[in-house]
Amino acid sequence: MSVGSGVEEFLDWLVLERGRAPRTCEAYRRDLNGYCEVLAARGSSPDTASEEDLLAFMRHQQNRGMAPSSVKRAMTAVRTFHQYLVVEGRRADDPGSQLELPTVPKAVPKALSEAEVDSIMDAVVGSDAVSRRDRAILEVLYGTGMRISELVGMSMADLDLGGATVRVMGKGQRERILPVGRCAHEALTAWLVPAGRGEMEPERWGSQHDQEAIWLNQRGRRLSRQGAWGVVKKRAQQVGLGAKVSPHVFRHSCATHLLDHGADIRAVQELLGHASITTTQVYTMVSKEKLWEAYRAAHPRATLTR
Repeated sequence: MSVGSGVEEFLDWLVLERGRAPRTCEAYRRDLNGYCEVLAARGSSPDTASEEDLLAFMRHQQNRGMAPSSVKRAMTAVRTFHQYLVVEGRRADDPGSQLELPTVPKAVPKALSEAEVDSIMDAVVGSDAVSRRDRAILEVLYGTGMRISELVGMSMADLDLGGATVRVMGKGQRERILPVGRCAHEALTAWLVPAGRGEMEPERWGSQHDQEAIWLNQRGRRLSRQGAWGVVKKRAQQVGLGAKVSPHVFRHSCATHLLDHGADIRAVQELLGHASITTTQVYTMVSKEKLWEAYRAAHPRATLTR
């Protein structure tokens, strides 16, 4: 078996049969190329690799100083690859079947306070096209909890202002319909007018892809992921929160504030597009911490006296 073709066929299978996102497959490609290099150095190949070879690759990744989450992703790619080889009849045994993946400590997302969110929104003043666009971007990110990639992928046909909903395409090409709340609705309405988006429209569109975009840059092209990230960073820096804020922080904040105000965790899972409820449950840890902070600060018998 050709190592290269085996990996590429596996990646095609992930896309077609498992619906994995292109970005996931790119990460897997890098991981598996590294795996094959380690195997070659050990005189082995995917056809003949043993569990010890897999462990050697895992130690190699750890010795390179890779984060536990990256090591786990790489080993998941290797294990899934070997499962594929068995399914395709290229190997009779699976050397990764008993392999335990490294544990990854659960990180508690850093959410903004509601007051911090308000301060960023309030800092975007003016009725010029850039201000209208930036305000709408921030309101949509916080109001829907969508990912930055989902935001820049939005097209005019995805938005139903009358029904106050927007369609986004998430990880693994999973489509979901999100509600557009009052503040986001008002900001979008103010942006999608001649004095807003119309001011950024070029005399001649560069492509249909640009013409259909909700978000434009000042050259009249679809706003890129980096461009949207820059909008968030710039507006956060205006109120001294630049070091604390990224587009994903708005997503964290949306989920945390929903749970703080009593939203059902299953509804939050659906809103965020998490495949597993365990991913969403991380946000409950944030809410519990806030609960304990409030309890310790307010209850007369919450703390010990010496």
